[in-house]
Amino acid sequence: MPFRFYNPDGSTTVTHGHLPHWDQEGATYFITWRTADSIPLATWNRWRQLRLQWLQIHGIDPSVPNWRKHLEELPEAQRRDFRRFAKDLESEIDSCHGTCPLRNPACAKIVADTLQQPDGVSYLLGDFVVMPNHVHLLVGAMPRDKMLHQVTCWKKWSALQINRVLDRKGRLWQDESFDHLVRDRAAFERYRRYIAENPLKAKLRSGEYLYWKRPEEG
Repeated sequence: MPFRFYNPDGSTTVTHGHLPHWDQEGATYFITWRTADSIPLATWNRWRQLRLQWLQIHGIDPSVPNWRKHLEELPEAQRRDFRRFAKDLESEIDSCHGTCPLRNPACAKIVADTLQQPDGVSYLLGDFVVMPNHVHLLVGAMPRDKMLHQVTCWKKWSALQINRVLDRKGRLWQDESFDHLVRDRAAFERYRRYIAENPLKAKLRSGEYLYWKRPEEG
């Protein structure tokens, strides 16, 4: 079962939570979720405010479901400038704020085992990396509603097991996850490189992360 990518001529829907999300049936997604304490609250609020101001200056209302469509209609230079917000957030997460429970190899393995259990049955799992305070992965063969439900299941089950290992209680994961619709093979390969290189970028040592690369199809 191959990974499928965004078809500009196909049917696309948009849903809206704290963040807007694009969807296409059976598409492929790059997903990130993080621990609840991975970004200081003041930093998170400042980031959201700066991004809101940028969008408003460029005539985009992020409260409407299709705001990303308007963003993509901007000139390339402006779209490239907007991407710095994602890079800033990624750098902040890579600073390893918080307790970083996934630095514990037993906890990282729980996440990996959770992701891999039904691979090939209800979804197609791509490469992933479990960092000290967040997870990046590629996954395909699901419409977005099922993908969101699957992410919720991954987070609930892994949180239950990790809390047991660490003998702790309370919320482990940040409520909402970030997901990006993968538009083509080139983007897919960029995300794969990002996943593979993330531990090096964060200056992690062996044993502080867990990286899994999907075997190449023969």
